[in-house]
Amino acid sequence: MSKMSGAADTLVVTLDGGTRLPRKVLGNKGYGIDSMRRQGLPVPPAFCITTEVCAKFFASPGRCLDDIWNDVRAKMSWLEAETSRTFGHGPRPLLVSVRSGAAQSMPGMMDTVLDLGIDDAVEGALAVAGSEEFARDTRERFTDMYRRIVLGGDEGAQVPADPWAQLRGAIEAVFASWKSPRAISYRAHHGLDDDGGTAVIVQAMVFGNLARESGTGVLFSRNPITGANEPFGEWLANGQGEDVVSGSVDVASIDALHHEQPAVYEQLMTAARSLERSGADVQDIEFTVEEGKLWLLQTRTAKRSAQAAVRLALQLRHEGLIDDAEALRRVTPAHVETLLAPALQPETRLSAKLLASGLPACPGVVSGKAYTDVDDALDAADEGEDVILVRVATNPDDVQGMLAARGIVTEIGGATSHAAVVSREIGRPAVVGCGAGVAAALAGKMITVDGDEGEVREGVLERTAWSETESPDLAELTEIARGISPIRAHASGDLPMLGDTTEAAIADALAAGHTDVVSPHPLITMLIALRMNEDKKGLANV
Repeated sequence: MSKMSGAADTLVVTLDGGTRLPRKVLGNKGYGIDSMRRQGLPVPPAFCITTEVCAKFFASPGRCLDDIWNDVRAKMSWLEAETSRTFGHGPRPLLVSVRSGAAQSMPGMMDTVLDLGIDDAVEGALAVAGSEEFARDTRERFTDMYRRIVLGGDEGAQVPADPWAQLRGAIEAVFASWKSPRAISYRAHHGLDDDGGTAVIVQAMVFGNLARESGTGVLFSRNPITGANEPFGEWLANGQGEDVVSGSVDVASIDALHHEQPAVYEQLMTAARSLERSGADVQDIEFTVEEGKLWLLQTRTAKRSAQAAVRLALQLRHEGLIDDAEALRRVTPAHVETLLAPALQPETRLSAKLLASGLPACPGVVSGKAYTDVDDALDAADEGEDVILVRVATNPDDVQGMLAARGIVTEIGGATSHAAVVSREIGRPAVVGCGAGVAAALAGKMITVDGDEGEVREGVLERTAWSETESPDLAELTEIARGISPIRAHASGDLPMLGDTTEAAIADALAAGHTDVVSPHPLITMLIALRMNEDKKGLANV
């Protein structure tokens, strides 16, 4: 039993499908794992050190872990029983991943350690069970990641030989990453509370780097870039998940898995549809295939572009998975503003010199000066300059530069890489995988990033603005909003006129008793009015 005061049974819990604790306690990752286990999906067993421990950790790190350590060891014994493996020794060794899990998903912002629990004897056992190449690759992956995440990048530092010391160090590092500069910047940008803390998920490893019929991938149940109702994702044979999300290696389309292992592909699609229905939203699923067997590692609500947010909200409403009010909740005023941002006319685009092309990771068109150094980009943005961040590949430490930039370009990485996922979430037009040498070639130039076409063109190109009525999707949402908004907004008519779409102007109109107004942006006006109305109801219920 834990020595901590309070409800000890909510500090370290098994994710066996029966936990029933809320997302704010289990964290987003733990909540998703528990939900998938409850549905009987193939998920490696895992346990969760809950978010309730995080605040205690920062108050007294050593004592905090001392107090829960017996619970951690008991849950490791449970993992051993579930997997018929043993932690720290062979002949069937148990290796684990140690991952973060805030209540609200923060992709790539906090730390992860994979393949933990390996020493000389375990490496030898892995070589016997698999191959010497597999064992060596797994050991090298762990050593590199542990040195980078836990030992602060000190190449000379010795990784502990004791697997239990490795586990404790990794848990400490994951908790500590809650207050890393990149995580703090991310939360500030999204207006998230710093007090929530992260959970730590310890999960049995499955190995995509084991054999020929093994690999790893990321699947979105629908396209998070365009909103198309089709599976979208990437697959890497003979690799581990960090390879895909880091953008450090070339990956194939999810169609490659369909070709290589059709039965596994169909099982994955069935699971994705089930998870989408149960979550009533598009899912972002990380998976591993180990010697022809599918394992689902996590599921979460997919981050999406503004274009996809609108289209997916309408699709899910048409399918009856969400109602009118929920469809409007899923489209923010910022999404609409992004879609109304000026775009390139074809003749303007084609007349400009093409400097680079790649995968369109986030739609939109922006111009600025290309910077390859994050600190230089931040300095330029602070001076009011329009900045385009150009990198070989982005990593979590680049997030401040990504937030300061107007657009993002990378040399390597696919549509599910760190650069792609984060750019969609923060609404920065992005083109990824443009090829080696692009960063040096673009550095210092004035460029235009076209996240619709996947192109980088020379110069600052003229763009043409759109209106809400020119988009069928926005027009449909506008009609839905008029049915439930506390104030109906129109593009024209003999009605009171709103000068702008600020909350103050909308509040004044509501206070004056206006039910219909003319607005320069009717949909944005009604979305803000709906949110103000929900906030008012929420305060009334407190």
